[in-house]
Amino acid sequence: MTGQNNYVKASTLRNKILVSLRSQGFRLRSGVVLPPDSLTKEKIRGLHELAVAHRRERAKDGLYRKEADLLKGLAHGSEVDPGNIAPRLIEVQRNSWNELLFRYAVLHWSIPVSNGYGRRLRFLVVDGRNDKLIGVIGLGDPVFGMATRDLWIGWNHEDRRKRLRHVMDAYVLGTVPPYSFLLCGKLVAMLAASDEVRLAFKRKYQGVRSRISRRPHDGRLALITTTSALGRSSIYNRLRFHDRLLFASVGFTGGSGEFHFSNGLYGALSRFAAENCEPGLKKARWGDGFRNRREVLKKCLPELGLPTSMLYHGIRRELFVVPLARNAREFLCGEHDRLQWFAQPAADLFAYFRDRWLLPRASWDQRYREWSPDTWKLWTGE
Repeated sequence: MTGQNNYVKASTLRNKILVSLRSQGFRLRSGVVLPPDSLTKEKIRGLHELAVAHRRERAKDGLYRKEADLLKGLAHGSEVDPGNIAPRLIEVQRNSWNELLFRYAVLHWSIPVSNGYGRRLRFLVVDGRNDKLIGVIGLGDPVFGMATRDLWIGWNHEDRRKRLRHVMDAYVLGTVPPYSFLLCGKLVAMLAASDEVRLAFKRKYQGVRSRISRRPHDGRLALITTTSALGRSSIYNRLRFHDRLLFASVGFTGGSGEFHFSNGLYGALSRFAAENCEPGLKKARWGDGFRNRREVLKKCLPELGLPTSMLYHGIRRELFVVPLARNAREFLCGEHDRLQWFAQPAADLFAYFRDRWLLPRASWDQRYREWSPDTWKLWTGE
């Protein structure tokens, strides 16, 4: 009887997955998930709509009653003076008001933003002139294997195993209105490469022992990676600090991931995996469960009669690397022991951004003046 029940559960869940993928706009061909033809940025946003809506619904219980106060953290256009913007970085602490504002801001992104993996370092970028939010920075552990990144660094498997801890991935970088009208997405991206962020990483992780290897971290952050949300990036491309490229494009991802299972189905998939699948690699310090969402799906899909190739959704993202030192690659490959840091204080980065992008844009684009936080409201009264 148990076997029959599992068959019914598997068949039901399998059908829900197929219906969900088609409703998101994907095409299915012999077990292969294909994006729509002529993939534009608008079509990519459309593919993410269900996952974004699901994240907002899940966040509603915790944020709905606080929304009016959270909106007070955003500026009216009339409160912004482009000539006197004074950005400052605020590290987000757990269970704080700033954490709520961070979570609320990223719910407005057109793609679902994960919570990051493993180590996390989050910042609000705030305008010191009015204490209003300019944007957010979220850094988390990078994935272990990423062919494009690893090829650029020149890693072999052992180098990567030893030194991946000196890399962080910017899983969210972005600005909010009305500052977005003034190209402040570029500012937020630049500030992710600042000395202040690098030193915050050192303060938080120097001396902290790895959960698996038990080796203490020396606190050195050599490289940040990030991927564009919607194919090619107009924010990171050609983003310079004086004569040096801050964000270097090194290619595109392979188009795999889990977002297309994140619109309400992942919970059911996780429960099915717990009941019917065995974690692939157990270590005492990890516990007995699955390591991450990808392992859940890789184990679960075959049990449902679906190929693991369904993890490939075909949405390739442009990958950027942000070296924080002149010899970041040599250090990550074990050729150098000491990092030759770039000098990138947040104040200097902003001064360059101000003259290069902010003031020229403010001189002819006045849309920021008309923006009101009320237009950002996610949930209506009940």
